[in-house]
Formats: sequence, C-alpha cells, structure tokens
Amino acid sequence: MEVDSSTIYLFDVDGTLTKPRQKITADMETFLMMLNFKVTVGLVGGSDVGKIAEQMKGMHIISKFPYVFAENGLVAYKNGELVWKKSIVNYMGEEKLQTFINYCLNYMSKISLPCKRGNFIEFRNGLINICPVGRSCSQREREQFSQYDKEHKVREKFVESLNKEFPDLGLFFSIGGQISFDCFPVGWDKRYCLRLLEQDGYKTIHFFGDKTSEGGNDFEIYSDPRTIGHSVSSPDDTCEQVSRLLQQQQ
Repeated sequence: MEVDSSTIYLFDVDGTLTKPRQKITADMETFLMMLNFKVTVGLVGGSDVGKIAEQMKGMHIISKFPYVFAENGLVAYKNGELVWKKSIVNYMGEEKLQTFINYCLNYMSKISLPCKRGNFIEFRNGLINICPVGRSCSQREREQFSQYDKEHKVREKFVESLNKEFPDLGLFFSIGGQISFDCFPVGWDKRYCLRLLEQDGYKTIHFFGDKTSEGGNDFEIYSDPRTIGHSVSSPDDTCEQVSRLLQQQQ
C-alpha cells in the first residue's frame, strides 16, 4: 500500500496503546513500527513527555514517530525536534494560579479516601494535573481508587466544585485515566495538536482514543469535525480497528 501523505493516524497513549500507566507491550510496539511504514503515525497524550516516553519505553520515541504531542499538544515534537511549548503560567499569572492551587489543596484535605499518597498536584507546561489519591500510589492503590471513584464520583464532584468556584478563570476540566483530572485553558485540549497537522497539509486525520465520552480527555478531538474519530476499549481493540481500517483502504 502506497503511503498517503495527506493522511495521518493519531493515537492517544494511555488506555489506547498501553494499559493505564503501563508500558507498551512488545506486540503493540511491533504493530506500530509496521504501521509507521504504511501511514504517517502520531501520538498525542495528556501526560508530559517524560511519562509518555516511560510508557513507550524510552525518549527515542521522539524520533521514532513523525509527530509526538505531549500535554494535549501544548508540547509538540515533529521529526524529533521541539516545535513549540506553551505555558499555563503565562496564561494565568502567578496570583490566579496560586489561588487555584490553594483551593485544590484545601478541597483534597477535607475528603477521605481508601488511601492517600503523595504528589496530589502535578504542574506541567500546558496544564495542571489534580490527583486526589496522589500520583505516588501503587498500581494496586490506583486500581482501588479507580473502583472507589466509579461508585463515589470523587473526581466528578471535585470538577463540579471547581466550575462553581472559578466560573470566570477560563479553565476547562477533563477527567482521564484512572486517578486524576487535568485543568487547562479552554481550547488547550487535544485539539490543539490539530493546528500543526493542518498547517502541514493533512486532509484526513484518524484519531484513536479510549476516553471519548463527554467529559473524557479524548472527547473534544474525537468529536471534532476535522477528525475521523475511533473509540477503542483497549490496546487490543486499537490493533483490531486499525487493521480493519487498513484493509478497507487497500
């Protein structure tokens, strides 16, 4: 099959190419390398580039794929080179930022969970990640919180509180993964990466993600009219859907 230079396959990472916060399997790694010879492949994740690299087995991923978008695309790499890096500090200013962070810390101090660990607020370039259980939790504690959250809506209630407290701050809150949610300026979701792809002339953008329901961190790019969205349930489902799509295009 001849490579179509106007088409790109864009993948969420966590839950789509890997199990939540786990490393990519050898089979999926082989699948992506084969796919990379057939179509243009890009990655877009909500995590910072270090965490994406950890899940994809090394920083060499930056040069392995034509496009790697970290932090929803606010940190963008093209052919191994950093293209841009946006800062939420510059957007909000220190005073508003500290007011927001202080409120989050106070809110989390008043809720009881099955367990609490460390690293409740993770500051990234383009967003702030809020984790009620703490990102230092073990895999078992992560899964424990995930189940607790499904029943008690911890993150959902937290987001409702933030929307009520900061209606004019210009922030959007997106629940993704198992234990946390992201806070970023309106418009700084995964659609941000489409700016570069459109600029580079891509006419057909297939996006694959697992958090595609409204409120999930894949919803905006999945439902955007500029993309063809594919909702997946697991890395295995991703491979199956991509394989079917390739067969249809032959």
